[in-house]
Amino acid sequence: MRRARARELGLAPGALPPGPVNAITDVPGIRIGHATVIEAAGAGHGELRTGVTAVLHDVLVGREPAGRRTLPAGLAVFNGFGKMTGSTQIAELGTIETPVLLTSTLSVFRVADALLSYMHGLPAYAQAATLNPVVAETNDGYLSDIWARAVTAAHVRAALDGATSGPVAEGCVGAGTGTRALGFKAGIGTSSRRAVLAAGPAVTVGAIVQANFGGVLTVGGMPVPSSATRPAEPGSCVIVLATDASLGSRELRRLASRAFAGMARTGSNFSGRSGDYALAISTAAADVRVAPDAAVPVKDLDLLFTAAIEATEEAILNSLFMAETTTGYQGHVSEAVPLDLVSGRPGSRSTSGS
Repeated sequence: MRRARARELGLAPGALPPGPVNAITDVPGIRIGHATVIEAAGAGHGELRTGVTAVLHDVLVGREPAGRRTLPAGLAVFNGFGKMTGSTQIAELGTIETPVLLTSTLSVFRVADALLSYMHGLPAYAQAATLNPVVAETNDGYLSDIWARAVTAAHVRAALDGATSGPVAEGCVGAGTGTRALGFKAGIGTSSRRAVLAAGPAVTVGAIVQANFGGVLTVGGMPVPSSATRPAEPGSCVIVLATDASLGSRELRRLASRAFAGMARTGSNFSGRSGDYALAISTAAADVRVAPDAAVPVKDLDLLFTAAIEATEEAILNSLFMAETTTGYQGHVSEAVPLDLVSGRPGSRSTSGS
């Protein structure tokens, strides 16, 4: 059975509708790029199954609108056993000023340095006195030689320069090339939700995840146990949310925290050895005033919270269902979810959209 997204299998978590391509790129201006590293053992390293994924918005690379260099942002950390460069400045100032890159744990530092060099080479940042690169990670060391620190500046540039809108490659690509979750091969996944707010027009909340965490896969409230002889060890999950809703940093932090409910729905055990991070950004146009916290109606916030939960849950399922069985470092194998175990489950229904 070919790999398929959740909705192709009749699975549509939640009640809100997805955007046109059911991806974080349904949020206007968001683009996603990947660079995938797959190499056989040699040249002083073992098998490599790793990469980097870039989350961009034109504002963050010095493009239109002119003069705007930051976006409102909020960060939530469920368990902090991980690495995310730039996180304290986001928490302090409530803004983000570079694209977000996802990669392998020990490649974070090289990727952050490469991101700085890339940004400094852009006309808008040539005279910047300082910059706060945002890079997050999960550990792909079971399937990839993590100490090789194989992600280079060329890979970072390829992911950034190749970022596009529209459908997003999922599964074993970019930062998800070597990741595992819930006893199966996982990777990158994405989804979106549309919500009509009382205080304004319809808005979109999109999620992209790098899934690499422990627990028992749960689909529609029912477990799908893995038969792997060595189940996935406690790991991590990085979630990036984007929305065109006009929200300030405090409400974005609250929005980010709801993403962990999406993780819980898929069966995460939230191990104390995991690094679970969620970052939310608002891409509301520069001429749209970001609403003070008190000005956002509670009903609208509740709807956005629901959108974040549902989009995260489906993004994680997509990261698993689109991933393929992978053999990597030291002959380790991670099996893909058998899709016949999840297709047509109770609660499945005919769906529209991607």
